[in-house]
Amino acid sequence: MTQNLHIALSGGIASGKTYVSDKFSSLGVDIIDTDIIAHEIVLPGRSALEEITDNFGKSVLQKDGALNRKLMRSIVFEDSEKRLILESILHPKIQSEVKNKISSLNGPYQIIVVPLLTKSPILKQVNRILIIDCDEKKQLKRLIKRDGISTKLASQIISSQSDRKERLSIADDIILNDNDFDSLDTQIINLHRYYLDLSKEDT
Repeated sequence: MTQNLHIALSGGIASGKTYVSDKFSSLGVDIIDTDIIAHEIVLPGRSALEEITDNFGKSVLQKDGALNRKLMRSIVFEDSEKRLILESILHPKIQSEVKNKISSLNGPYQIIVVPLLTKSPILKQVNRILIIDCDEKKQLKRLIKRDGISTKLASQIISSQSDRKERLSIADDIILNDNDFDSLDTQIINLHRYYLDLSKEDT
């Protein structure tokens, strides 16, 4: 009997989640990306954006009515109480969207990309946890370069997430992203084969 496996893919910010999920996608795996969902649910006209402006004011909006993500991120990472307010608005809506997407997919396994997995209720919806691990100094450098932000803000963002030990402690599987793309690709392909085999096991 074939199982429908749900695998959570996580790792610290700028650890390589997008590259890894894109590689799995190229192998024909269904990907549910909670970052994309988080962007979609705050589009103009959606209830989440209304709740955000109710709590944070209209100053967090751009002239076109869209959320100013850079400003919002700066606000919540400098004030933990405000971050909790934002999470209380977004997380239930993200979880609901994930459930809907899972129910519509029929592949042998799906990957759910979740940045802050250790704090997410989505943990209850998955069979396995795949963590992308990388050196924290490399993570900081990648984040500064990718987002064009200060070292201070990048450090605040990283420190607001679960630490490396905590992430690794919940992992069933680990991918090491050490900037060697050949090694990274090999790890992904091997895990893909493993997950396909798991999905074929008798329940």
